[in-house]
Amino acid sequence: MEPRIRVSDGERDRVVRRLQQAFADGRLGPGEMEERLERALTAIYHGDLLPLITDLPDDRDSPDAPDDVLRLTSTGGRIKRSGDWQVPRLLRVESEYGGVRLDLSQALVRYPEIDIELRLPYGSATIVLPSGATANVDGVRTGWGSVTCALPGRARPGALHVRITGELEYGRLRVRTSRERPGPRR
Repeated sequence: MEPRIRVSDGERDRVVRRLQQAFADGRLGPGEMEERLERALTAIYHGDLLPLITDLPDDRDSPDAPDDVLRLTSTGGRIKRSGDWQVPRLLRVESEYGGVRLDLSQALVRYPEIDIELRLPYGSATIVLPSGATANVDGVRTGWGSVTCALPGRARPGALHVRITGELEYGRLRVRTSRERPGPRR
């Protein structure tokens, strides 16, 4: 980063995500986190951002970062993850004919932003995100299939952001937030 070059919104967002991860890891206290976030969101030059992250590790470059990539594959069966499971930074899902259901609503997600890569030539996928999450599906290509996502596409500070990419030639992708089940009728 050149100290006197103006920063973009994307660069500010990347610094905010690193600060959020550092807070989640216990490296920053609430007061320091709040102060650094305010400075990051109002930064004009790269030189304004550098001091906010120079003392923090970048987990993406760490060779021993746990659970960064998970590959789930199937030829014709279903792939399903739900309940209390740990979500990696990158999730690669491949299924020739089967369906995929990934429910992140009760999962442990350590990262403020994750990527899901789908390779489903004839399969379909449903991805359930926690309330308040955002999802960008612009990187999903379909032939005869469809993509349905009513969630906001831009990352928001403090909320999980999921980037979904890949190919669904004949299948469909549905991305939604979790729904509360109604209680018993009286």
